[in-house]
Amino acid sequence: MKLKSTVLLAAAAIILPLAAQAQNVAIVNGKPVPKSRLEPLLQQASRAGQPVSAEMESRARDEVVLREIFAQEAERRGIPATAAYKAELELMRQTVLIRALFEDFQKKNSVNEADARAEYDRIKAASSGTEYRARHILVESEDTARKLIADLKAGAKFEDLAKANSKDPGSAENGGDLDFAKPEAYVPEFGKAMAALKKGEYTLEPVKTQFGFHVILLEDQRETQFPGFDDVKGQLLQRMGQKKLQQYQEDLRKAAKTDYKFSAME
Repeated sequence: MKLKSTVLLAAAAIILPLAAQAQNVAIVNGKPVPKSRLEPLLQQASRAGQPVSAEMESRARDEVVLREIFAQEAERRGIPATAAYKAELELMRQTVLIRALFEDFQKKNSVNEADARAEYDRIKAASSGTEYRARHILVESEDTARKLIADLKAGAKFEDLAKANSKDPGSAENGGDLDFAKPEAYVPEFGKAMAALKKGEYTLEPVKTQFGFHVILLEDQRETQFPGFDDVKGQLLQRMGQKKLQQYQEDLRKAAKTDYKFSAME
């Protein structure tokens, strides 16, 4: 019986340290470093888009052990008792707490595909209409614009005149090409004159705007092109989720009883 007890005690002496080792990454100066410290580091790496590989786990183990070594030295030197440490610790506590709050809100208030589809349909309906592909030549005087119109009537190429005369730095080098856009994308005088043209026509009178005088050529028109739902679903879900979170933050701010005035938010 005594022999059996001795054997059991010896086995326990071997098994208990092994069990402790299974729960810890290491023992540093007699203090265990639990494996639970690995998870936050690996989660940070995952959120940053890094794959959680065996190499990453090995680096995380190194990190938690080094942190324990350095933290023990900081405690030995009395740093936790300093005001600077306490202030920074409180700031970090709030940061972690707030992040967890927002993550919990997003988890419980996620945007579903039906919401994204409804938003897509709303944006698409608001964006429907005709797009026009135009070229233009921008000059400073009405006389110059009339001279260019006369040159066009005489057979000059619009692109050549735009490159040589247009004061619009964004389109002159491309022969005045403005690509496809809706009339609302331009100042009213320009958009109205452009939409009144037929394909292949140019304005027979200079169009005056705040920028100067324009000669406009309509090259083509089409119904507004809109991406498919599947192409933008991910962006919509992200944007709508962010909007929900911002509204939640704003609701919390307004509900709080405080004498502080938020200068940038009122």
